[in-house]
Amino acid sequence: MAKIPEKMRWIYDLLLTAAILAMATVLCTLLRRIDDGSGYVNLIFVLAVATISRWTEGYFWGIFSAVSGVLFVNYVFTYPYWEFNFTITGYPFTFLAMLTVSMMISAMNTQIKKQERLRIETEKEAVRANLLRAMSHDIRTPLTSIVGNTAAILENEDSFSSEQKRRLLEDVNEDAQWLIRMVENLLSITRMSGGQAKIEKDCEAAEEIVGVSVSKFTKRFPAIKVSIEVPDEVLMVPMDATLIRQVIMNLLENAAIHGGNVTQIRVCLSREGTNACFSVSDNGVGIPKERLSTIFNGGLSGVSHNNFDMKKNMGIGLSVCYTIVKAHDGTMTAENLDSGGACFRFYLPLEEGINSEIEG
Repeated sequence: MAKIPEKMRWIYDLLLTAAILAMATVLCTLLRRIDDGSGYVNLIFVLAVATISRWTEGYFWGIFSAVSGVLFVNYVFTYPYWEFNFTITGYPFTFLAMLTVSMMISAMNTQIKKQERLRIETEKEAVRANLLRAMSHDIRTPLTSIVGNTAAILENEDSFSSEQKRRLLEDVNEDAQWLIRMVENLLSITRMSGGQAKIEKDCEAAEEIVGVSVSKFTKRFPAIKVSIEVPDEVLMVPMDATLIRQVIMNLLENAAIHGGNVTQIRVCLSREGTNACFSVSDNGVGIPKERLSTIFNGGLSGVSHNNFDMKKNMGIGLSVCYTIVKAHDGTMTAENLDSGGACFRFYLPLEEGINSEIEG
């Protein structure tokens, strides 16, 4: 069942309770036209109480429906009709039975929900711990390189030629750029965690988001040819533009840095049903098959596959991409192409919906 906002929970439970009791009443009324007996009435209302207890929050509505159901059965479906008669044989037992059923189901439901929340929180903490552990490991490598290269220049400036200094500074710049991307990913994770953070969506032209991302990428990787395919129609997609640009940039940079001798990248935008499909494919060596099922969980650090370079954690960027797409009520997939290379796709709904709520 979809998560109900807390401020709407009481109204939802009230309407649900009223609807189920009304359906039980209508059903009993229809059955009365076929069978003058009343044995089925109690069973139908017990079922109604059980359903209400299962799908409402806490104990109140289950107990309320049990009391209401017993009184309603007494007043409407028990002779003399449309009058209360508390002297009916077995009436106290019926009341206690319905009340007990509602309390038992409400108690079980509350316990199930509590266990589910605990399980989810445990999984989220494990994901956070893995991401932070991977980040701390990966951040240490470029920092060590930056410190080592700058110290070498400062301490032995006269020993290096201009070309050697340039190469060392280029290494420093590359590591610094990687750290910037890592910090951006970390900020995105922080932004979408803790309490009930919201993704604020505006309708954006998806073609422009793709174009801006590719333009920024080609300035950093001019040697890699990037082709763009977009539909004739303009796809207006509800999104947080900054976060979706980050997803596309992460996918492009992962292909360039980790794909293994990538010289061409293809970015496609298309409409698939009620979704906009974004895909980024390359002509590299592909992804290790055994890693495809876990590629979005941040666990691809230190893996080698042919020329597939993962010295710095590719998994963190993909985990952030997956989290951002999921926050937009979208989905994301990864696969190896028959022609070689990898292809990442993510799908965003074209219809504007209620701002997604992400629990940290």
